[in-house]
Amino acid sequence: MNPLIDLGFISIHIYSICILVGILVAFNLIVRESKKHGFKEEDIVNLVFYAIIFGIIGARLYYCLFNLDYYITSPIKILKVWEGGLAIHGGIIGGVVSTVVYSKRKHINLVMVLDFMVVGLICAQAIGRWGNFFNGEAHGPITTLSYLESLYLPKFIIKGMYIDGNYYIPTFLYESIWCFLGFVIMIILRGKRFMKFGYLTGFYLVWYGAFRFFIECMRTDSLMLGSFRVAQIVSVIMIIIGICIWVFSYFKLPKYNRTCEGSEDND
Repeated sequence: MNPLIDLGFISIHIYSICILVGILVAFNLIVRESKKHGFKEEDIVNLVFYAIIFGIIGARLYYCLFNLDYYITSPIKILKVWEGGLAIHGGIIGGVVSTVVYSKRKHINLVMVLDFMVVGLICAQAIGRWGNFFNGEAHGPITTLSYLESLYLPKFIIKGMYIDGNYYIPTFLYESIWCFLGFVIMIILRGKRFMKFGYLTGFYLVWYGAFRFFIECMRTDSLMLGSFRVAQIVSVIMIIIGICIWVFSYFKLPKYNRTCEGSEDND
C-alpha cells in the first residue's frame, strides 16, 4: 500500500482519507439530527467523539485478536493501523459499548441516540469501503476481465481489481452500494409517522447483518474461528438482535412524533 503523500516522518494513505471522510460525514449527520430532537450539542459531540475513538480501538483489537499468531510475534505492529487491519464488527462493538456507558452517565435516551448513530454509521461504511479498494483488499475470488466488463464497471475499478496478476470480484463495491442504499432507505424511513424508537437500529442490524452474511461467502480475507467465518457468526447475532429490537420497539416504545425528549431527566 503506497502512501498518497510521504513526508518521511509521516505518510498519508488514501485508505486513511476514506476512513476520515466517512467519520466526518457520520459525525455531521448524527449531530445535526440529534439537535432537531432536543439533544444538547455538547453531549452528542462528546458521545460521538468517544464512540469514534473506542470504535477504532475496537476495530483494531478485534482484527488483531483473530490474527493473534501474526501479531503476537511483533506486538508493535498492532499500533500500525495505517498498514490496514480494521474490522467493522469490532468497531461497532467498541462504539456501542462507549455509547451505552456515556448515555447512562449523562442520562441520555440511549435507544433514540442509537437510531441517529446507525444512520451516520452505515453512510460511513459506504464511504470507508472505498479505502479497501485502494488497499487492494476486501475483495472476492479470482475472476476474469470479461466478467468484470460484463458488469459495466468503470475502468478504474476494473484496473484496481487487477491484483498480483489476477482479476478479483469487487465485493467492496457490492457492500458499499448496499450500505448506501440502506442509508437512503433509513433517511426516508425516519421521516415517516409510524416510526418508533428503535426501528432504525433494528433495521440497520438486520439490513447490514443479512448482506454481510451473504457477501462473506465470497470474501477471501475472512477472519476465521476454526472452520467458521467470524463475520457470519456475528452477522447472525446482529440479525437476531435487530429482530428483537423491532419486536420490543413495536410493543413497548413510543413513536417519534409523540415524544422527542433527548434527555431522560429534566435538568
